[in-house]
Amino acid sequence: MNREEIAALKGRLRIPVMAGPMFIASTADLVIAQCKAGIIGSMPALNPRTTEALDADIGRIKAEVGDAPYAINLVAHASNSRLEPDLEVVLRHKVPIVVLALAANPDLVRRLQDNGALVFQDVVRNRHAQKAAQMGVDGIIAVGAGAGGHTGNISPFALVQEIREWWDGLLILSGCIANGRSVLAAEAMGADLAYVGSAFLASEEANTQAGFKQMIVDCAADDILVSDSFTGVKATFLRPSIVENGLDPDNLVRAAGKAINIDGGGDNAKAWKEIWSAGQGIGAVKVAGPAGEWIGTLVDEYAEARRWLADAG
Repeated sequence: MNREEIAALKGRLRIPVMAGPMFIASTADLVIAQCKAGIIGSMPALNPRTTEALDADIGRIKAEVGDAPYAINLVAHASNSRLEPDLEVVLRHKVPIVVLALAANPDLVRRLQDNGALVFQDVVRNRHAQKAAQMGVDGIIAVGAGAGGHTGNISPFALVQEIREWWDGLLILSGCIANGRSVLAAEAMGADLAYVGSAFLASEEANTQAGFKQMIVDCAADDILVSDSFTGVKATFLRPSIVENGLDPDNLVRAAGKAINIDGGGDNAKAWKEIWSAGQGIGAVKVAGPAGEWIGTLVDEYAEARRWLADAG
């Protein structure tokens, strides 16, 4: 995307924010609420239990949000047996934005773009961003340290700085963004959009248990643990949920041969369902409730941050 196209996309939003697609937690109802509140809503293709359910969910999203931009996340990993059938659904519905994760390839990018989709790739390192650019993606999602789920370990300041040395296209920043001031800070660092995920875990539209929602409200950055013990790669988890499952957060052991397994939900689905994940920014979440109300607060905070910065200058 060139700068004019990026400005046009941002102009369709109330605030420069894209929702992060959260495994299990993001639902069609959450996407609809996010889009109606003026941000880019998103969900993983794997969240609906079957490809047929994904088809129905995307149809419902389209009917509810009209021409508002929304995204579907496809996991391009060898163990994802649903990738091809889910891709066909995404192509048939002409989903406007597709977020690729893991082992994406140029052919997949081209198929989506030829069908009219914008293709974004999430990365945790500058060299990953360079590979994504070589594949011809339309946007790069920089996943910095502190982000929820399969997190990065590089400071957002360093990651954005390195990518912006050579990339003038759409850049989205993920990592601990959960209030309006943080959204403005992401722009000041060089990102076009802020990527917000964990804050929506407490939304009433999210597929999270009542206890999970309350834990998001009650916890803060100190309650987040990074471990590869549950899914085979480093991911963030809530310490209290680990304790509630009878485990010692400080003495976790990764099972031999443990690796990502997407097929049929695999071990990963069990891990995310029983051991809850969130990013370090959850300290900003003070109440559970409708996603639209929280986005309204985010918009107000963003406007106030812009006024504060103008007055300070």
